[in-house]
Amino acid sequence: MNIPNQITISRIILIPIFMIFLLIPFQWGELGLLGAEIPVHHFIAAIIFIIAAATDWLDGYYARKYNLVTNMGKFLDPLADKLLITAAFISLVGLDMFPAWAAVVILSREFAVTGLRLVASGEGEVIAASVWGKWKTVSQIVAAAAILLHNIVFEMVSLPFDTFMIYVAVILTIFSGVDYFIKNKHVLNKSI
Repeated sequence: MNIPNQITISRIILIPIFMIFLLIPFQWGELGLLGAEIPVHHFIAAIIFIIAAATDWLDGYYARKYNLVTNMGKFLDPLADKLLITAAFISLVGLDMFPAWAAVVILSREFAVTGLRLVASGEGEVIAASVWGKWKTVSQIVAAAAILLHNIVFEMVSLPFDTFMIYVAVILTIFSGVDYFIKNKHVLNKSI
């Protein structure tokens, strides 16, 4: 197995570790950062999430730079992204830190686009990630990280950055989903 695929698998392995630190209420106290308080176990979960999310850029960089793009990587990379984002948002909904309506919109789009990709695959086509899809992923990661970090950076100046990023993520999620379906409507037409 090549290095990019190993990096992708490491992202998948980090997901349950991230969830353990996020969901188990370890009594490790609070960490004071930039004038705000955050439970230590949430801070650890946030760091693990950010590291896992960064591996998405890293595996893609190595795959492109060293021409190590494989079919396994094309399958595993978006799957790892979806698993990480799904784990984060569902966990945050369970902790009452993320609105359920936003999670439903985001996850519905993910399932719909995955379904479209499966239909395309059955037709012998591959639907590559679009620029909007990449921005959607970045916005989701930033939103989740801001929430996981209890908005500590912006809490000092009373800016609701985490809330703002939820709306940005939802808007980009919807837009990128519509974009995928418009650009690939021929796939659906062929499969009917």
